[in-house]
Amino acid sequence: MEYKSLREEAYEANMEIHRRTLAIYTWGNSSAFDPGKGVFAIKPSGVEYDQLTPESMVVLDLEGNVVDGKLKPSSDTKTHMVLYREFSKVYGITHTHSPYACAWAQAGKPVPVFGTTHADHCAREIPCTAFMSQEAVKNDYELETGKLIIKTFKDENLSPAEINMVLVAGHGPFSWGSNAAKSVYHGVILEEICKMALFTAALDPLAKPLPKHIVRKHWERKHGPDAYYGQ
Repeated sequence: MEYKSLREEAYEANMEIHRRTLAIYTWGNSSAFDPGKGVFAIKPSGVEYDQLTPESMVVLDLEGNVVDGKLKPSSDTKTHMVLYREFSKVYGITHTHSPYACAWAQAGKPVPVFGTTHADHCAREIPCTAFMSQEAVKNDYELETGKLIIKTFKDENLSPAEINMVLVAGHGPFSWGSNAAKSVYHGVILEEICKMALFTAALDPLAKPLPKHIVRKHWERKHGPDAYYGQ
């Protein structure tokens, strides 16, 4: 089967979405990108997780053309396509409708760094885009969603290598990584961070972010030049 390993990578990532209860029924999608061939494999649209197979994954190029596969690709395909075009060294993308991340997205709010769990994975608040304009929605919704994410990162001078997750206002979370499995991993982390932050804000609506020196310590012990976390 052509693109066998790429299809399998995308399939496993999509099944991990379901295993981690980040999405129910047909919600959510993961894709895997092969930079050498310039193609990515993504979940087919509207197919439930227990019906997925590696063979059902759809392979497309970065112009959105289907190069292999019999089913329609995910409705979010163009968002994935834009992110692969614009974010270097991103080889896997995940979009879910996980409830805690969606709650922050629906409120249109970035997620503050309230604690060290957040700081271990991201040294600043999780960004949330603006709400999409009426003109953009009428144009090409999924393509414009990708553009909105890119604009948010450019406007706020953010690095997708350091911040591998975003909330799209009113919609939900996207996460990415060096492969499809990593993109789901970051989606799981995002959901837990959003859950903890929501509880914190509920317990104390005036809660302040973690002091910056503690944020920096927790980020650098995992990701800094003298990182010492792990084996």
